[in-house]
Amino acid sequence: MNVAIVKYNAGNVCSVINALKRLGITPEVTDDRERLTKADRVIFPGQGEAGNAMAYLREKGLDATIRRLRQPVLGICIGQQLLCRHSEEGDTDGLGIFDTDVMKFCPTRHEDKVPHMGWNTLSDIKGPLFKGLKEKDFVYFVHSYYVPVTDFTIATTDYILPFSAAMQKGNFYATQFHPEKSGGIGERILRNFLDLTV
Repeated sequence: MNVAIVKYNAGNVCSVINALKRLGITPEVTDDRERLTKADRVIFPGQGEAGNAMAYLREKGLDATIRRLRQPVLGICIGQQLLCRHSEEGDTDGLGIFDTDVMKFCPTRHEDKVPHMGWNTLSDIKGPLFKGLKEKDFVYFVHSYYVPVTDFTIATTDYILPFSAAMQKGNFYATQFHPEKSGGIGERILRNFLDLTV
């Protein structure tokens, strides 16, 4: 299977590569539009700042390429956020796959820390990405911005308020958490993504 990881101005690619290698997949990291279009699966991961990441995507023409992809696509962390319409981070317009906005966490209690960092549970899970998983399984998060619960939400997590832990629209899937850092649960999610049929 040919799996392409989108190369752009965001970090955390090595963890995704290592997680895929544990599943027997050696991915290609590329910003080549033709290679992304021809891949069997595309992963759009990252940690970073929304404005810089979108600027790189536009500079390389990857924004239009990603929107046109027809194979299964998985956005991770900032990848999920950039698939949305707009982010409060840097007042940044995203790719608009998910017609919703990304918001900044606003702590309401002293114990509410931002970023939301560490292990938390998944609720209201549905769809093929979560095949074989159960409610309240733990996954790993690191983020200061979140996507509200919408019609596209396929899993929720509660931190300060309920938010979209995962989303889906057609062939586009996305997780706010890091499956590549979420142990056996995350490995199962990545395997489920590789096994998807469009």
